[in-house]
Amino acid sequence: MFYLLSKLFDLFLAPLTWAFLLLGAAVVWRRRPAAPWLAAAAGGVLWLFSAEPVADGLTWLAESGIRSTMRPDVTYDAAIVLGGGIDPVASKETGETELGPAGDRVVKGFELFHAGRVRNLLLSAGGPRPEEPVEADFAAALYRRLGVPAEAIVLERESRNTRENAKNSARIVRERGWRTLLLVTSAMHMPRAEASFRRAGMEVDVLPVDHQFGRDHFGIGKLLPRSAALDRSTWVLRELAGRLVYRAAGYTGS
Repeated sequence: MFYLLSKLFDLFLAPLTWAFLLLGAAVVWRRRPAAPWLAAAAGGVLWLFSAEPVADGLTWLAESGIRSTMRPDVTYDAAIVLGGGIDPVASKETGETELGPAGDRVVKGFELFHAGRVRNLLLSAGGPRPEEPVEADFAAALYRRLGVPAEAIVLERESRNTRENAKNSARIVRERGWRTLLLVTSAMHMPRAEASFRRAGMEVDVLPVDHQFGRDHFGIGKLLPRSAALDRSTWVLRELAGRLVYRAAGYTGS
């Protein structure tokens, strides 16, 4: 139930959805004085969240203060690489591992193993239909092609969200007796992920990747609407709301 509610929640956290709702209200109440204001508000919402300064500000808010705690003197029992770095739909279509916008997660896992920083790679990345190939399967196939021994790759392919990532990974960690763990996910996602894993009883060091915030010179062109900025604004709003929801539900502690 939580999974279904979270997907519905995601839909209503998108500025594009807000704009459509406002336009729909303007059509329904087209004979009322408020209709032009509702239509203007729809356009304003789209412009606001499609402007790069707004997307940059939201991204800075989401990533502020997030730092790696990976210890240089430790060879970790496992790196826990969370899902989100692979496009499962495209991967099923081509039969290859197609990286998505957060593909840095998958790449960093391989780099850590190749550099001898971790002994195992735990891929926690399921999907709504575990009977079909999921992200963890495609990531494992890529790692094997790159030379990672099959025995060093452990799959957790049932989780559909961050809370399930933590609960299911905790079970595997206990079964294998791993003690030193390194959590790998996007910088924006790290606060919620780290808190969820600690709530599940795991002591983890963290390695945030896929940083989105970067300073750039301001120009008038930055105020023009851009689809990439709208996508980023939407992603940040969902992540910030997710932190609040997880805290309220007790999934990340107080």
